[in-house]
Amino acid sequence: MTAAVFWHNPRCSKSRAALELLRKRGIEPRIVRYLDDPPDAAELREMLRRLGSPARGLLRPGEAEYAELGLADPALGEDAIVAAMVAHPRLIERPLFVHGGRAVIGRPPERVLELLG
Repeated sequence: MTAAVFWHNPRCSKSRAALELLRKRGIEPRIVRYLDDPPDAAELREMLRRLGSPARGLLRPGEAEYAELGLADPALGEDAIVAAMVAHPRLIERPLFVHGGRAVIGRPPERVLELLG
């Protein structure tokens, strides 16, 4: 991943708002449209490492796939959750911003500014 990367879903208002905040501050990150070009397990694990988060912290429980795949089951391990997000990228919380070796979930959108120092 490069110094400034933004995992973006242009249909999401929070994602659009976070990207606009970055652009207003002169940051033009490399855009990753993760629904069109889903991450593999290694990329997702690297994102989780940068976030300092377990896989469950990146799940979107409101998505239909969450219920369909039984992802609320607390017995599911990291591998199963990562595999579900790789197979169904809509399950990945958005937006994600990587800068300076760290990452943050842009919810609320202003959280992306935390990485700008």
